[in-house]
Amino acid sequence: MTAEKVRENRLRRMADRQGLRLNKSPRRDPRALDFGTFTIVRGDEVVAGPGLTVDQVEEFLTNGPQGE
Repeated sequence: MTAEKVRENRLRRMADRQGLRLNKSPRRDPRALDFGTFTIVRGDEVVAGPGLTVDQVEEFLTNGPQGE
C-alpha cells in the first residue's frame, strides 16, 4: 500500500512538471470497473483516460501518447 502511494505521488509530480494533472477515480467500490484508475488532464481537457492503470500512466508520462 505504501509503495503504491509513493509511486502515485511520483507520477503526480512527473505530470505536474509536464503541465498536466493526474486525477484518480473517486469510486470507492472495489468491484466498480473504474476503481483505482486514473485520468490525465490539462486544464479542462482530458489528455488520456479515463480508466488508465498506474502502469499506463507511467508509460504515458515517460514516452508521451502513442503515435507521436
